[in-house]
Amino acid sequence: MKRSRQGLRVCALLIFLAGAVMAQPTQQPQQQPAAGPGAGRGAAPPRVVSPEVSADRRITFRLRAPGASEVVVNGNWSDGRGLKMTKDASGVWSVTTPPVTPEIWQYTFSVDGVSMLDPGNMWVVRDTAPRMNFVMVPGPGTAVFEPAKVPRGNVSAVWYPSPVTKGDRRMLVYTPPGYETSKAKYPVLYLFHGGSGHEETWTLMGVTDVAMDNLIAQGKVKPMIVVMPNANWHDAAVPGVPALASAAPAAAGGAAAAGGQNYDEAAADIVNGEIPYIESHYRTLSGRENRAIAGLSMGGGIAINVGLKRLDTFAYVGEFSSGMFGGVNGYAAFDIEKISPGFLKDPTATNKKLKALYFSCGTEDPRMPYQTKVVEEWKSKGIALTFKGFAGAHEWRVWRNSLVDFAPMLFK
Repeated sequence: MKRSRQGLRVCALLIFLAGAVMAQPTQQPQQQPAAGPGAGRGAAPPRVVSPEVSADRRITFRLRAPGASEVVVNGNWSDGRGLKMTKDASGVWSVTTPPVTPEIWQYTFSVDGVSMLDPGNMWVVRDTAPRMNFVMVPGPGTAVFEPAKVPRGNVSAVWYPSPVTKGDRRMLVYTPPGYETSKAKYPVLYLFHGGSGHEETWTLMGVTDVAMDNLIAQGKVKPMIVVMPNANWHDAAVPGVPALASAAPAAAGGAAAAGGQNYDEAAADIVNGEIPYIESHYRTLSGRENRAIAGLSMGGGIAINVGLKRLDTFAYVGEFSSGMFGGVNGYAAFDIEKISPGFLKDPTATNKKLKALYFSCGTEDPRMPYQTKVVEEWKSKGIALTFKGFAGAHEWRVWRNSLVDFAPMLFK
């Protein structure tokens, strides 16, 4: 069953259009109530504008909380935590940051020690458990994530029969600009979220559709279909359909890994469920040379364990910030030969099969030393591999930019 997701795409676009609007200085961010009838007792207080991004990249946050004793902003940019706000005579708290690096940033308020969202900011997302507001500080580094006057692709939500869960599973599918009106066939990227994500995470946090539209328009990326499944097969996806019970961890290269991800089940669902559905419902180019697999964190583990094990199915593999190489509790020692026998022993054959192998990690991520060690080892054995470090820890500014860096390597 296929259901249009135009609304989802429009929402993602509006998020960033709103960011552009926020970047314009506001003449009167806190209007005073007008005198005369209706002003006085019982009149609604003026709207509080928050956040407001100035042309010099400073962010002003505001919150009406006349009864609060302390209000703090906790953001994920440098020096963004513990920003104490001050209260004016009308009970509105505010703080203005120093210039902030252009990026899409997340934040929450803390009111007398209780975390809360910014009621002045309608843009709310979930990344792992907490819900957060986000704000974009425009600049050269964010241009690819801002809607431009370019042809638009589309995002749809589809349900496919899972051979693993024996129930319906949902995934989002990005089709490039012109798909609906052309007869062309397209290659496919299968893109996986992290451990606490879901099928909408890459569009909401990664802004994948906006970035792909811009990259395609710039001629940097070949038009492709991007499939974003829900990789938490142990979560119930449909009322009345039980979650998959087999979630016991096992050694890397074996059945399962940390967080309950079972790579054998992942491979079965991807190869026998997702790919057949996509290739029977969309105009796709067949063959391994027209398929790529990538993911972040847990999804990176899926990309490595499924992609490198099934080089008969995928010719492009991208891994962003996976913990399976080390630095995260719960993973066994990594052994590529258990996943893909002969991978290091015959690098010429491996390189011939892989059109692109890509790793990335945040420079402040504790996984970085382990990623670096594996990259150095594989390169010393003759494996052709691209490795990039991006400013940040285990966070979306790393993964958004990883995808933008990886996508131009595909299907050339």
